[in-house]
Amino acid sequence: MTTGSKRPGPRAYFLITLFALLLVLFPFLFWYYTWFGRPLTARDLDQYFADKSKPRHAQHALVQLSDHLARHENVSRWYPNVVEQASSPSLELRETAAWVMGQDPKYAPFHDALLRLIHDPEPMVRRNAAPALAAFGDPAARPELAVMLQPYTVPAPIAGKLKYRLKLGDYVNPGTLVGHIEDAEVRAAVPGEVRALDRESGDTVKPGDPLVELSPDPNHVWEALRALYLVGETPDLEFVQRYTHPVPGMPEKIERQAELTAEAIPKRAAH
Repeated sequence: MTTGSKRPGPRAYFLITLFALLLVLFPFLFWYYTWFGRPLTARDLDQYFADKSKPRHAQHALVQLSDHLARHENVSRWYPNVVEQASSPSLELRETAAWVMGQDPKYAPFHDALLRLIHDPEPMVRRNAAPALAAFGDPAARPELAVMLQPYTVPAPIAGKLKYRLKLGDYVNPGTLVGHIEDAEVRAAVPGEVRALDRESGDTVKPGDPLVELSPDPNHVWEALRALYLVGETPDLEFVQRYTHPVPGMPEKIERQAELTAEAIPKRAAH
């Protein structure tokens, strides 16, 4: 005698369906609340800037203001919030605020904040502040713009035995793990292609020793050349002219912009 298999009851089907729904819903909600492209209302912007517990909310609001400014919309109501974020302990907020402030070079408090950010300890903040300052016509941006056109060296932050986690030709972004010194992580502060490993894995290094040489990032070169078109001076030609001919890894628009910048600097100096 055979016994029939017991089929799942309605409760089991409900639980299975609920579980399947959650598998779809959770990733969607995570994407929805973290994607910076999600439009924010004016009320959302007010709430996001006021929410000090979630820095990503303020960053989302800054990105939205940047989009509005790109469409030439008036968002000056939130300018004091942008200036406030420029003093945030969060690297991402200072970095994003610097970029936003370059999109309205008529607002004097932005200029004042950028003059502080151009001396920020973090390279990515300085690199966003420099083109923004150039939009104000301020030559204080020039030293950092010249740095953006040159290779970047990742230094050893502490002393100890080094172990690399990357190789020649790898492309890194800010935050990419370069290696370890003892138990401490060493991460890249700026983007670029690994051109040279200045030590060997297993070497003992001292603070400040060069570890990795990164090539200039094409986007940073592009922004620096455009900014130097506005504020560059004769000493900057040395760096600009490196890009007036084809450079491996650089798009064609870099060469053309370098030519325009190299022509503009002497003309402005003559006046």
